[in-house]
Amino acid sequence: MRRFFARAEVAVQAVDVVVIGAGAAGLMCAASAAARGRHVLVLDHANKAGKKILMSGGGRCNFTNLYTEPANFLGANPHFCKSALARYTQWDFLALVARHEVPYHEKKLGQLFCDRKANDILDMLLAECDRHGARIRLQTPVTGIERIEAGYRLALPGETLDCQSLVIATGGLSIPTLGASGFGYQVARQFGHRVLPTRAGLVPFTVTEPALKAMCEELSGTALECRVSCNGQIFHENLLFTHRGLSGPAMLQISSYWQPGDTLEIDLLPDRDPLAWLQDQQAQRPNTELRTLLGEVFTRKMAVLIAEAWFTSRPLKQYPPAELTTIAQRLGGWQVQPAGTEGYRTAEVTLGGVDTGEVSSKTMESRLAPGLYFVGEVLDVTGHLGGFNFQWAWASGYAAGQYA
Repeated sequence: MRRFFARAEVAVQAVDVVVIGAGAAGLMCAASAAARGRHVLVLDHANKAGKKILMSGGGRCNFTNLYTEPANFLGANPHFCKSALARYTQWDFLALVARHEVPYHEKKLGQLFCDRKANDILDMLLAECDRHGARIRLQTPVTGIERIEAGYRLALPGETLDCQSLVIATGGLSIPTLGASGFGYQVARQFGHRVLPTRAGLVPFTVTEPALKAMCEELSGTALECRVSCNGQIFHENLLFTHRGLSGPAMLQISSYWQPGDTLEIDLLPDRDPLAWLQDQQAQRPNTELRTLLGEVFTRKMAVLIAEAWFTSRPLKQYPPAELTTIAQRLGGWQVQPAGTEGYRTAEVTLGGVDTGEVSSKTMESRLAPGLYFVGEVLDVTGHLGGFNFQWAWASGYAAGQYA
C-alpha cells in the first residue's frame, strides 16, 4: 500500500529529510535516503507524482541508455556529472528494474523503453519509497523556506515543517503544463547560489523565412535520416518537417548547442558522398531526371519539391560538372537559419540552472548552505536525447540520498 498523506491528516512537525519535487530525481533521492533509515517526506504542488515520467518516451519512458557516459552531458562544468554517474550507473538502475520485473526493450542507440507503459517505472519508484518508508504528500505547495539552527523550516498552507536536510528536486522550466516552474531557482538564489541563464533544450525549431516556411508546411509529417551540425557538434538522426519548422531527434539534439542567429548545416544524404553519387548516376543513367533520382532516396513529394525549387529538374546528362557540384553541395550541406525554437512549451529539458561550481559533485550538497541539496534538472547538467536525462536524475538523486 502506498503511503500518501491525506490533506486532513495532522501535520508532520519535523522530519529528517524533505524532498521538494515528486519527479524522477526526487523519488529516487527519497527512496535512497529512506533506505538509510532517514525519515523522509516528499512534497509536491501537483496532484500526481511523476507526471514527466508518465509522458516521456511517448508514454513508454526512455528510462536510461546503455551507453551513458559523461560526454553525453553538457553544462558550464562538464566534469561535475562524472562522480554521480560513476557511482550509480545505468547498470545499477537496470538491476532495480529487474528486481521489479519491469519488461523493457532497446529501441536503438542504447535507448531503453518500457515494453508496456511509463507507469511501470513510476510504480517501481513509488514502491521503493513505500518499501523504505518515504512518504509522499501531493497538492502541497511550499510557500516559504528559512534557515534554522537544526536545518530548515518550511511554510506550508496553514502549517510549518522542520527538517535537517532539504533536497530541491523541482526540475526546470520545460513543459509548464505539467507543473514546471522556477521554484528551484528561487530557492537557490535565496541561499546565495548563482543560477546560470536558462533556455529551452531538446526542442523543435521554428522558421519564418517564406520559402523555407512554405517548404516545411508542404512537407509536414515527412521524416528522413540526416546529419546535422552546429557549433562543432554533429548528430546523425532523423529530421521531421512540421508546419512550424524542423523537429525530429536530430533537430532536438542540435538545439541544445544552437544559439539564436546560428546556422544549421544539414546533410540530407548522410550515408553517401553526394558528388560521387551524382557523378556515378550521371554516367550510368544519363537520361534519368534529377527528380526521379532524388525520388529514390527521398519521398516523391520531397524529391519533386527539391528538384524544382532548388535546381530545376532536367535529365542528368544536361548538368555540367560545376552545376552537378553545386547540387551535391546543397544536398550535403543545406544551410538553414531557424527563427527560433518552440520554447519551454514543448522542450524536453531546460539548459542552464543552478551553478554546479557551488554544489558538491559527490553529495549534491550546497557549498553555501549546509543541509541544502540540489538534484536532477534544476542543476546546470543537461543530457542528450535518449534516456540520458533520466539517468542523471537517478544518479544525482541516489548521490544526494546517501548523504541527506
